[in-house]
Amino acid sequence: MRLSCADEMLLLNGCPGVIGLAAVLSGERPEVDRVRARVVERWAGLERMSQVLRRPGGRRGGARWVVPGPFDPVAQVAVARSGLDELWARSVDRPLADGLPPWRLFLVPDAAHGGDFALALVAQHALLDGRSLATLMRSLMDDPARAGEPVRPVPLPRSGLRAAGRELRAMTAPGQALPTRVPGETYASVAVTELAAHTVRSARRQPADGRGATLNELLVGAVAGALRARYGPVREWRQREVPVYTAVPCDLRGRANPGELGNTLTVVRAPLPVDVDDPLARLRACQAALAGVPERAAVHATVLFPAAEAARRTGPWVTRLLTGRGRHSCFAATATTAMKWPGGASTFQGRRLVRTVGLPPLQYPGTVSFALAQAGDAFTLTTVGNAGPDDAGRLADAVVTEFETWARTATPSVL
Repeated sequence: MRLSCADEMLLLNGCPGVIGLAAVLSGERPEVDRVRARVVERWAGLERMSQVLRRPGGRRGGARWVVPGPFDPVAQVAVARSGLDELWARSVDRPLADGLPPWRLFLVPDAAHGGDFALALVAQHALLDGRSLATLMRSLMDDPARAGEPVRPVPLPRSGLRAAGRELRAMTAPGQALPTRVPGETYASVAVTELAAHTVRSARRQPADGRGATLNELLVGAVAGALRARYGPVREWRQREVPVYTAVPCDLRGRANPGELGNTLTVVRAPLPVDVDDPLARLRACQAALAGVPERAAVHATVLFPAAEAARRTGPWVTRLLTGRGRHSCFAATATTAMKWPGGASTFQGRRLVRTVGLPPLQYPGTVSFALAQAGDAFTLTTVGNAGPDDAGRLADAVVTEFETWARTATPSVL
């Protein structure tokens, strides 16, 4: 099967491309054979989970998805040799080996983060996007029928060609990478941080004179504040007067395909108000910038993607051309994803779900990715840095500080 445009761009973008999602559970750890049995029951019939990338002659061009043999749970499901944090740190910069479907499910004995063990799904982004990981993990639970969640239809852009032109200009405007101590010298780092539920709930009531904030808006606003705290105002970075952008993934699934596996997504680029002094003013600026994201994503889905699919039939050079702009850290210095566990409370073979922990991909040098996962009242931030030493941990702490600042100044809720 031919790769989709999104699959191929993720394959050719020059990054390790490993993403993950873990379900942290409480209770006695099950035997790995019982986990494999559940995986066979729920995933063996999904063609996407048996596909292997076939590159003719070892070249990247002309790659296809093939199903070389029967589903093999023994090869795909294993017991992790380390804790969850160590598994994430070890996985993020190591693409999965060829020859097997590019995903692995690990039974993690030492989950930490309030649980007794975890199920951790790691995959190549070219095979699965973040929504696919959530769909798959939810399907392993004891009540998979409740996995569906309301899906908003992708809005239609108001003007096709005009909107496409505006979006192309927005996606190709110059930006800059994060400053590093030694230009060109970067380090991979991963940090997993828990956020207190009462802090997030209070922060969501900001701004006090508005409608409140979504989790995604809070994350983007907190990242803008964290960059300012860590690196100073953008005007003091190496490239003055050039903005810094974040990449915001947008799910393009609709009511007709809510559980579709693969890469049914796009990325919209939004400016970060790092130079704004006041935390609440930064949040308002982020809300304004994100307000247009759904319509911009619709332009990708209805105009840009169909045009790209038609153009790339002329040859693999088209995909390389389309991917080239995004292969630089100046495209987006950060990536920000907020995700909620679908379907409410869950159990796996009677063990209660405690929290979920995402693993965003390691991007280009001079970038940091953030994933904020919610499962009930548990909020977990995973930060993946490819910048200075331990920038992931430092920026994660700064993000938490932004949430705490909003929470302290929020209007108390009326019971």
